[in-house]
Amino acid sequence: MSAPADQVRRSDQPGDGIRLLSPGQQPGWTYGLLHDRPETTLLWLTRGQGKITLGGLRRGLGTHSAVFIPARTLFALDLGPQSLALILHAPAGGDIPFPESPLHLRVRDALAQAELTSLLEAMQRELSRGRPHLGDALDAYVRLAAVWLRRQQQEGTADRPGESAAQRLSEAYAASVVARYRSPAGPGEMAAELGVTGTHLTRACRAACGRSAQRILSERKLHEAHRLLLARDLPVATIAEGLGFASPAYFTRFIRKQTGRTPSELRTTAGQVSGSAARPLQTARPPLRRF
Repeated sequence: MSAPADQVRRSDQPGDGIRLLSPGQQPGWTYGLLHDRPETTLLWLTRGQGKITLGGLRRGLGTHSAVFIPARTLFALDLGPQSLALILHAPAGGDIPFPESPLHLRVRDALAQAELTSLLEAMQRELSRGRPHLGDALDAYVRLAAVWLRRQQQEGTADRPGESAAQRLSEAYAASVVARYRSPAGPGEMAAELGVTGTHLTRACRAACGRSAQRILSERKLHEAHRLLLARDLPVATIAEGLGFASPAYFTRFIRKQTGRTPSELRTTAGQVSGSAARPLQTARPPLRRF
């Protein structure tokens, strides 16, 4: 399966909001930093390997791994340089029967592999040709993808590793970050709400996903900062306030510490990258310094 250019359905017709992307053609922060989305996400890895941090847990990915990510679930991808994958984004809600929880499938059956690949390739063709009733066709393919997921889940291809207390705590903290990353609350306050100390929380997060509690929160804030800085009409002060920073100066120090650039420099760079979408981009490591 060849890697397509980004294909997005933009209209007010059926199929609005359905997107089919190649992660290797996105800026590194897009999928490399922890974030959540208001839409459902399906990852299909057809070549190579990598890792995914999903809901506070880090897991390995191999060829023919499929991962379903419900809306508002914290996740980040770290795919190898030779990996080939497609990501389907579809609006959450509605009557499409997607699974309610994250799902990690290791698909070994050749027929099942071919079925999903065929579905996604058919969506690529629809998006590239723009025929009449495109939205209806995209909705139908998304519905078939949901059926495929449920069938694989029923056939027992889901990877369900045993969970420890540390993993459960990391999952709970990931949910807290999704709910509160726009507030001034830090890991210590969230740890207290979860009934543990900050030190215990960080130890659990490191064991479950290889990140400290502070880094998890910082990645989520940094991803949102990248996204908002692309909206050039938003003042930096507005972005800072919306992400819970006490002042624009503190926000600037945060951005400089994580990326080595000021918000204005990051905005300029992001604009240059978004204007060259046809050029494949490397996504080796997210632009975040370790704590």
